[in-house]
Amino acid sequence: MESCATLDDGLTLEHKIAAEPDQDAAAVARVLDGEAEAFEGIVRRWQGPLVNMAWRYCRDRGRAEEMAQEAFLRAWRGLKSWRSESSFSSWLFSVAANVYRSELKRFPAALPLEEAAEPAAPAWQGDDLEERRQHDALRRAVLALPHKYREPVILYYFHEMDVGRAAATMGLPEGTVKARLARGRDLLRRRFPHLNPHTAGVPLLDTGKELSQ
Repeated sequence: MESCATLDDGLTLEHKIAAEPDQDAAAVARVLDGEAEAFEGIVRRWQGPLVNMAWRYCRDRGRAEEMAQEAFLRAWRGLKSWRSESSFSSWLFSVAANVYRSELKRFPAALPLEEAAEPAAPAWQGDDLEERRQHDALRRAVLALPHKYREPVILYYFHEMDVGRAAATMGLPEGTVKARLARGRDLLRRRFPHLNPHTAGVPLLDTGKELSQ
């Protein structure tokens, strides 16, 4: 599975969000007017991002697809609750996050953070296989974080949402999300004191990375 930063159609998530509001609003209006097939366009536009987002939560492609399908079903049932003063994508991601959060509560992480294995130091710089192994180990450690820290870390660092969008998706104040991001990053840094964040390809252990708005 490729990073969700670039989607199958070549657009970044942020570019896709910026490009779609009129299409989404028109499709929602058609669905609410009784044209049910218009929802298929919404599914086509957002299936990739929602599956990618689900995969960040569970790391299982088949399960991610099932979770995304459930998210679309919830969105379909609750379409009348969307208020056009907020973007449709923010509302949809919030619906999806609620579904994924419930799913993870049903099937919590198999290992607590303290039992997650620490990646060994790379054999030599530029070793792509070793870098990938460290990256995967770090992702497993993120999944082992307590849930309140895991979700903002996934949305901000792996799904590449900014703090504002992550906060809207989780239904939390931005200050709370910032605090949880900082705490989650601190827990990982303590668990992996020797891990080079640049080697791992993920900036979340880098003390120099600021939490942007």
